[in-house]
Amino acid sequence: MAERTPADETGDARLRMIASAGDELRGMDLVGYALDHAVTVIGGLGGMVHLRGPGGRGLLLMAVNGLARTALGDWEEIEESGPTAPARAVAGGVRIWVSGEDAAPQTRARALQGDYGLLAVPLLTPGGVAGALSVLTVVGDEPSRRQMAALEALAAWVTVRLREHPATFRQADSGGRLWDRPPATPLRQAMEAVRVGSWEWDLATGEQVWDERTRSILGMDPAPPKPRFETWTGLVHRDDLPWVLVEVEQAIRNRRVLSLEYRVCRPDGTVVWISARARVMPGKDGEPDRMVGTVWDTTESRITRDWVGRALRHMSDAFFAVDSEWHITFVNVEAERLFGTSNAVLGRSLWDALTGIGVDAAALGLESRYRHAAERGTPVEFDVQWPANERLYHMRLVPVPDGLTVYATDVTEKRAREADRAAAEHAAAERNVRITELTSALAEALTVRDVVNAAAERILPPFDATGLVVQFIEGETIRVAGAVGYSQAFLKRLDGTPVNSISPVDEVYHSRTPVVLDSVEEYIARYPKMAAFPGAGDKRAWAFLPLIVSGRAIGCCVISFAESRHLLGEELALLTALSGLIAQSIERARLYDTEHTRAQELQRGLLPHALPSTRAVSAVARYLPAAEGINVGGDWYDVIPLSGTRVALVIGDVMGHGLPEAATMGQLRTAVRTLADLEYPPAELLTRLNDLVSGLGDDFYATCLYAVYDPVLSICTIACAGHPPPALVDPGGTAQFIDLVPGPPLGSARLPFEAIDVPVPEGSLLVLYTDGLVESAAQDLDRGMRHLASALRTAASNPGRGHGATARRGAVKGESESLERVCDDVLASLLAKEPLTDDAALLIARTRAAAPGDVVAWSLPDGPIAAGEARDHVQKQLLSWGLSPLATTTELLVSELVGNAVRHGKTPIGLRLLRSEVLICEVSDASATTPRIRHASDTDEGGRGLQLVAAFSQRWGSRYTTTGKCIWTEQPLP
Repeated sequence: MAERTPADETGDARLRMIASAGDELRGMDLVGYALDHAVTVIGGLGGMVHLRGPGGRGLLLMAVNGLARTALGDWEEIEESGPTAPARAVAGGVRIWVSGEDAAPQTRARALQGDYGLLAVPLLTPGGVAGALSVLTVVGDEPSRRQMAALEALAAWVTVRLREHPATFRQADSGGRLWDRPPATPLRQAMEAVRVGSWEWDLATGEQVWDERTRSILGMDPAPPKPRFETWTGLVHRDDLPWVLVEVEQAIRNRRVLSLEYRVCRPDGTVVWISARARVMPGKDGEPDRMVGTVWDTTESRITRDWVGRALRHMSDAFFAVDSEWHITFVNVEAERLFGTSNAVLGRSLWDALTGIGVDAAALGLESRYRHAAERGTPVEFDVQWPANERLYHMRLVPVPDGLTVYATDVTEKRAREADRAAAEHAAAERNVRITELTSALAEALTVRDVVNAAAERILPPFDATGLVVQFIEGETIRVAGAVGYSQAFLKRLDGTPVNSISPVDEVYHSRTPVVLDSVEEYIARYPKMAAFPGAGDKRAWAFLPLIVSGRAIGCCVISFAESRHLLGEELALLTALSGLIAQSIERARLYDTEHTRAQELQRGLLPHALPSTRAVSAVARYLPAAEGINVGGDWYDVIPLSGTRVALVIGDVMGHGLPEAATMGQLRTAVRTLADLEYPPAELLTRLNDLVSGLGDDFYATCLYAVYDPVLSICTIACAGHPPPALVDPGGTAQFIDLVPGPPLGSARLPFEAIDVPVPEGSLLVLYTDGLVESAAQDLDRGMRHLASALRTAASNPGRGHGATARRGAVKGESESLERVCDDVLASLLAKEPLTDDAALLIARTRAAAPGDVVAWSLPDGPIAAGEARDHVQKQLLSWGLSPLATTTELLVSELVGNAVRHGKTPIGLRLLRSEVLICEVSDASATTPRIRHASDTDEGGRGLQLVAAFSQRWGSRYTTTGKCIWTEQPLP
């Protein structure tokens, strides 16, 4: 396919323009319109349209342009099979170009005398050829390929249009004819349809021939005397006559086509505009002989053009036009402000005119856009800042057939308003987003501090604010609930201030209406007693907003600015609405804080206030709540001193969160302490504890780990009910989890629990914990236990925190501090890897074994001599320990206990003394019967021994052993 050129595209654009302009035409108006443009496209002298007549009458002349109708008598009806170009075009269905003698055969010689060329193209329909469109040209001036193609396209368009609107024509019949009814006089019908008159002027005699249409256009009587040249000049408007005569004379002398538009004064006094087109016809001698032409009334179109011209001239937008050579052909009043006066620019090149006023068309992109619009034939719009006046113009370039029209609208203020509106819309959209975010954030905020932070983060940036203070009014005192953008010194000064001493807050609190201060000067002028206050906060403008909840004022929210700031009404309304949201959230947060504080107090009340420190173990613990709201967890721990310097370590977890679970946890902790005081071994204690939980209901479950450490034997006896196993960190820093039978959770089964004995080297760490510390949705139990073991090894190996630094007796205080640091390090390591999603408890105990010299035991004989032998052992041992002041009391206690064992118990009988924080005396036998205090009457001989034991000892009790029982007493050391 051949490459298209700009000329091709320009031709296409012109045809599109012709089609668009003729869209409303019908019938012969459409035919005349198409013929006129056909002559223009080819650059011809005139043209004709022939259509096939009904009944085989041949080709009938339907329209004429630029040719005298008196000279076309032989062309009014021609044979379809004849040799003329139109007939040949209809017969062959192709365009025909003939020139010279071929253009005017003898039968047509009178109509077309001279050297001419004739181009005829067929009017094609689906049913056949309907006629032909012909254009007359000068001989030798053969139309170009592009011109011929354009004529064919124009013929095709008019044929389609005639078929679309069959008011005058109907669909072609089998012969291709388009007649709806046969015209009686085709030539007359064509002339009436196109409203064009014809005339002829004999240059030698001055006589003229006017047809009926011409007489009508000129306002002459239908049957006047034969007109002459003077008749016509007498009708021409006197202002137009001079230049009209010049144009006529030049056309005759140069033998060119005459084309004029001028005014005619009719005999009835009316003035009309007419257009005339004529051709000079030579005589036999080759000299101008006559002039043949057409004429038509253009008054209406001229009036329209004049009105449009005046409108364009005085329109508010700048408007100018350029021709195809970029010469300026029109400028209106507004355009003169861009270019200068019309006289200075009309006819000049557009680019020269722009350069003359200092406009660089290339730099501004004007030239490229103008040329693009002209070449493409499509409108182009853009904004440009005009250098001459620094105004912003919106230019619209509209291509027209012979050039380009430019509309330039001053949009400086409009664009500024649009920019302001866009900025305002953007700011409003951003504020709406912030409000939405604030609403969501406030819905999630729990504490007052959360509310203040959420409000500051989402309110201050959109309003360019730099400070926020939320104040409660308690009585008549200001309490700062939270603030952003202020120094602590200022807030400390503000907190506790009487409300009536800070006038804006007092006014807002009592009036419940906002107070806005745009500047420091306004602040001081309105509240002169507060002149020093603005400088203290380092702010320059303020908005004091009331905090109102359920119709009552609870405080004031202050939004401040670093610079003077005037708040618009819309902004103040928005801030007031936001203060309402803040007030609601603040009130909810205050309730939360109150309930949360109560929940924390409840939680602390259910857990040990302090862990006992014994010679057997030093222990520290942490409880970490993860639940929100007033819910409390069910995790607990305890350290319970037992007889014989033994210590019970307990940790447990009631499943669930809330007050019922916390109450259950309190019951279990109390029950464990009670059962521990009864000296139940670990497995039996869990069995009895399981009965208690089972009696609470089917929905209560708990886990528990109970361990008893005996420092004399350095053994820890452990029983577990569904709880994670404890970790043991030996003095070398090796951490491992004790392998034990986990057992079912409390409340889920009645199976017996099993206990195991684990040797614990002196200085080891026993670590008990709940599953919340090692297990979460993102971390399984095994992985969490590995992390715990790693954290324990790291914490235990740090200098100053390990076993060697504080493991010896006598460094209890230092050892406690070391354990605190170990506990903190472990939690820091675990929480850094995985934040808590459940409550967690951690209990770490460092064990100490009893010194060999602090424990002594004897086997006693059966019989009465056992008591005396026991007293001798006690007296000697206390003397060696330097505890002689306790000898008498201890001998009395030993005598009573040994006597009871001899009398009521079974052999073997044993005696053991332990020196720790107290002096412990233990008497054991093989009987499982435990003694109880009796209230003897005055006449009873016995029953007072245990009363004496209770009276002379600090504590006493009994416990079961694997071989029987043991009765023990404790006395404070002197």
